[in-house]
Amino acid sequence: MQRRREPSALLSMDTAITVPFFDVDSMNIVWHGHYCKYLEMARCNLLDKLGYNYTDMKQSGFMFPIVDMQIKYIQPLVFEQQVIVTASLIEWEYRLKIHYVIRDALTGAVLSKAHTVQAAVDAETKLLRIGCPDALLDKVKLLAP
Repeated sequence: MQRRREPSALLSMDTAITVPFFDVDSMNIVWHGHYCKYLEMARCNLLDKLGYNYTDMKQSGFMFPIVDMQIKYIQPLVFEQQVIVTASLIEWEYRLKIHYVIRDALTGAVLSKAHTVQAAVDAETKLLRIGCPDALLDKVKLLAP
């Protein structure tokens, strides 16, 4: 059986999360909708590391709404489990595509995989922009080999 290759990333960031009680159901399993919150936490840390976070986006005149999100649930997350969410920037020229892997912090086992796609929207006109703004591309150029 051939293993699927992970997409190559320009930038990656790990975020540690301990599953809180208020995110689990009566079986101590994380409700599926809370995964979006964990992805958002990791995405914010990645964007901070890039130097183009949501505040920077707004200041540059753009918003980046999520236009696509896919999550593959492999193993459930449970109350008090320590996990690492790795967010990786894999596309940035025409849209922001971020790939995520959620792993158990103790064993390294992959528990979930996901990706999000964000599109640049002009903050004033609310029109979709084809391609990412220079403010983002300039940050990416500093990282490119």
